[in-house]
Amino acid sequence: MNYIQTLKDNLQASIAAKQAFLNNHQQQQVFQSAVEMLVDAYRRGGRIYIAGNGGSAADAQHIAAEFVSKLAKDRAPLAAEALTVDSSILTAIGNDYGYDEVFARQVIGKMRDHDVFLGITTSGNSQNIVRALEECRKKQIKSIVFSGHDGGKVNALADYCVIASGGETATIQEIHIVLGHTLCGCVEAELFK
Repeated sequence: MNYIQTLKDNLQASIAAKQAFLNNHQQQQVFQSAVEMLVDAYRRGGRIYIAGNGGSAADAQHIAAEFVSKLAKDRAPLAAEALTVDSSILTAIGNDYGYDEVFARQVIGKMRDHDVFLGITTSGNSQNIVRALEECRKKQIKSIVFSGHDGGKVNALADYCVIASGGETATIQEIHIVLGHTLCGCVEAELFK
């Protein structure tokens, strides 16, 4: 088997997806608005809570770490939390209320005025992200979602749904991490001039 060709094919798919997003001015404007909203939330004393499943759960932790530690420059920490890391909370909610509720219950219990929820879902249809967004709506908590394909169910629920280009989960996730790094970098640059 030619593994080099597989690598080249994957790199080409990644480049094509990123090029498509680079040319998608509508999604860039959605991202711009999401950054502005998050900067405003931090200025008002809010924090970001991030959630996803599988690889997107790992991305949630990765992005939270960039906010709390740093991305590009030494600065004070920014309050951020991945809702994917407390195994006792996740298993208790999953056992008592079902997996669809693992993020919604945390939104209800943890999030306050000026906080922002960031959901990450390649399909846009992850039911636990949908439920979290429904609770955000009830509590009037601002929300951002990184999605893929046509945006899925979350497109109608989030305040800002940034839809990544790409037909495969892997390429969508690659754009999601660029979006996460850029979101953090923009907030960092704005708040620590």
